[in-house]
Amino acid sequence: MVSATDTGQQRIAAAFDASAGRAALMPYLMGGFPDLDASVAIGLACADAGADLIELGVPFSDPLADGPVIHAAATRALAGGANMHGILEAARRIAERLPVVLMCYANPILARGLERFTHDLVDAGVSGLMVPDMPLEEGDGVREACDAAGLALVPLIAPTTPDDRSAAIVSRARGFVYTVSVTGTTGERAAMSESLAATLAHAKAHSPVPVAVGFGISTPEHAAAAVAAGAEGVIVGSRLVRAATEAAEAGTDPAAAVGELVAALAKALQR
Repeated sequence: MVSATDTGQQRIAAAFDASAGRAALMPYLMGGFPDLDASVAIGLACADAGADLIELGVPFSDPLADGPVIHAAATRALAGGANMHGILEAARRIAERLPVVLMCYANPILARGLERFTHDLVDAGVSGLMVPDMPLEEGDGVREACDAAGLALVPLIAPTTPDDRSAAIVSRARGFVYTVSVTGTTGERAAMSESLAATLAHAKAHSPVPVAVGFGISTPEHAAAAVAAGAEGVIVGSRLVRAATEAAEAGTDPAAAVGELVAALAKALQR
């Protein structure tokens, strides 16, 4: 049983341990999209549908790792007044059910100040942090601040990351390693990369923590293929954000639409 006094790193480890026998499922949602309360409802629907962790995106005006679906959601969230205070409040509410890993670009962290930022994450019950535009060479200060706060700084590697650099990145990982399955930005793909198994195997050989895969996973079949390739966790984003977008535009419930998809994905992740 995970308690509120556990550190973020401990909460993430417990979530992966609890998923023994299958891969951990981590849906991505954009904080503040379609609005703040709706994003919380989506996170809670994911918990009800079988998610193990949540990746919560902080909307940013220049999301270089994100494709058009998530970029559009960030733009709408910002236009609706989403800010860091509101996103952390959403994180607090979702973290009552599941470990929350915040996906935040470097600029908002620098604007807030690293010490204040990590303190605010802990205060909101956030368990981990991803910074997709922070290179290895600039990560020591952030990692030290996260370690001091008990937060997991989750690194990302891509198919194009050289083996020696990949080994250096994953050896410093906390929580889990985020393996990008394809080259390019986030978004739905027709099929998984043929090199995914090799990428995962190399990461697992050097990582002290579980290795998860994301980018391009949009169907239960994709999720099952990622598990077959060796993934210990599966992250799904653009497909779920698209479902929320379509439901909001149709006047139906975004949380219900996302929850239905998450339930199908969870079923596919049995090892």
